[in-house]
Amino acid sequence: MKPSASQTIPPTGILLLIMVCFLWGGNIVTIKVSNQGIPPILAATLRSLLAAGLLWAYARWKGEKVFLSREDLKHGLALGFLFGMDFLFLYWGPSFTDASRAVIFLYTQPLWTALGAHFILIGDRLNRPKSAGLLLAFGGLTAVFASRSTTLGPLYWLGDLMEVIAALFWASTSIYIKKVIQNRPITHFQTLFAQLLYSVPFLAAGTVIFEWDKPVALSPLMVCAFLYQTLVVAFFTYLLWFWMIHRYQVTRLAAFTFLAPLFGVILSGALLGESLTLPLWVGLGLVATGIYLVNRPEPSIKVSSGSADG
Repeated sequence: MKPSASQTIPPTGILLLIMVCFLWGGNIVTIKVSNQGIPPILAATLRSLLAAGLLWAYARWKGEKVFLSREDLKHGLALGFLFGMDFLFLYWGPSFTDASRAVIFLYTQPLWTALGAHFILIGDRLNRPKSAGLLLAFGGLTAVFASRSTTLGPLYWLGDLMEVIAALFWASTSIYIKKVIQNRPITHFQTLFAQLLYSVPFLAAGTVIFEWDKPVALSPLMVCAFLYQTLVVAFFTYLLWFWMIHRYQVTRLAAFTFLAPLFGVILSGALLGESLTLPLWVGLGLVATGIYLVNRPEPSIKVSSGSADG
């Protein structure tokens, strides 16, 4: 039986969380790098395929099942579609916009999740802190979109929009899991494996439709960037995140995710030399504050009956 999640996160857990957010922040930077030689949707396809193979091998070693039952296959296909569309736009977006902007728009996911949960999930309503967080974050998005830098291309708005669409699909995946999957006898291994494996056909179709004539030009740096996305992010950090979910409250873990776009912006400026303007920093601060307020754990309230949703 799974142990109950801890109300507090110890110092070692906090350090692991910060490391995960740092690695997630670096993901968009490596995508920007690998896009220079590997067509983005092709890279997303290969990433899902390789990460699924690694997860299968790891789960077999641990004695865990990864394949869904026949009756749950429809949920696997739904997750694969949502996850596939998320990563199609996530990978494609940095081809048009700066990584520093892309990571901010991508990490609006908690905001869309909170907004969708208000209308779809019972007992997961917006309260005053969450509503304030949404308002702050959307003000921050306006500041980010209005910011201009010398490194922006002419179609930056298209890349920005793609990252927002990726965030919407990411939020849809989270709500689908909470609405449907959590009430089924499906493990975290099966959920992650379904997202990776069943996203491959949708991403492969996107590769054929949009990138059939795009050449591949590899370099050691691009290969390293792609391996980072596959081994470090899609395999290592996802497993570590699920490991922490089993031990700590999800709301307390999610409150730290505002660090990911912060690290992403810093790394974009340091490693890619992107111009980080004042409006970008202001927008980042507002979005990060909004993410924290939306995910901030609520005080425990003792009641005579009922249960907390979370």
